[in-house]
Amino acid sequence: MGADAPVQRGSSSLRQQGYWWHRARSDLLDVVMRPHLGTPRRTLDVGSADAPSVGWMRGEQQHVSLDLLPEGLVPGQGVCGSATELPFADATFDVVSAFDVVEHCADDARAIAELARVLVPGGRMLLSVPAYQWAWSDHDVQAGHHRRYTRAQLVDLVEEGGMRVARATYAFTGVFPLFVAERLRRRLSPPPAGDTRLPQVSPRVDRVLMGLCAADARLLQRRDLPYGSSVLLAAVKPAGATRA
Repeated sequence: MGADAPVQRGSSSLRQQGYWWHRARSDLLDVVMRPHLGTPRRTLDVGSADAPSVGWMRGEQQHVSLDLLPEGLVPGQGVCGSATELPFADATFDVVSAFDVVEHCADDARAIAELARVLVPGGRMLLSVPAYQWAWSDHDVQAGHHRRYTRAQLVDLVEEGGMRVARATYAFTGVFPLFVAERLRRRLSPPPAGDTRLPQVSPRVDRVLMGLCAADARLLQRRDLPYGSSVLLAAVKPAGATRA
């Protein structure tokens, strides 16, 4: 589709709550990221329109939610702001997360630098992004994406931002053949302009998709996955660092 395709405001999780992909992503993030969470005093989740994905982060610590749009925040809670200009002082948080956020930033290096800046030395950065530029479709245009990533590209971006990568893996491997088929279908028969709905699935298909993702989660407890439609990454700010 052309560049004039309508762009969604906020995450699709706001419009289609309970969709299988968001539930599966929460489970996959939990498996990959929880070992890097530690026992933080303060955590920041950037892009909190995807709050269904970060329930596992909640604990006794002070937790701050930030989103560019107020629709992505619980009324009276959280902060409106941009990932490329975070309204926080240096070294404020022990953990910062940005799940499917960086691809929305025209200057992704600036976003990584800002996430690193507000981390304390030794703090952890938790990220997810969509995978593979060849998978670009009208969905990316509607969602306001600027790009998709390989694992190597995301690792390079984060390391160039002064971070040390602790883990980087693909995810959504079990459903990947279906993802490829769906992207091919969208290219051959694009949906009508303005149709931003996620593909609907029956309860039976929902169970199958969730089962395949549960198999991914079991594998991710032991090893990285070689391909998939998302990249998940955890990185650490070097202890000697003061600014990104």
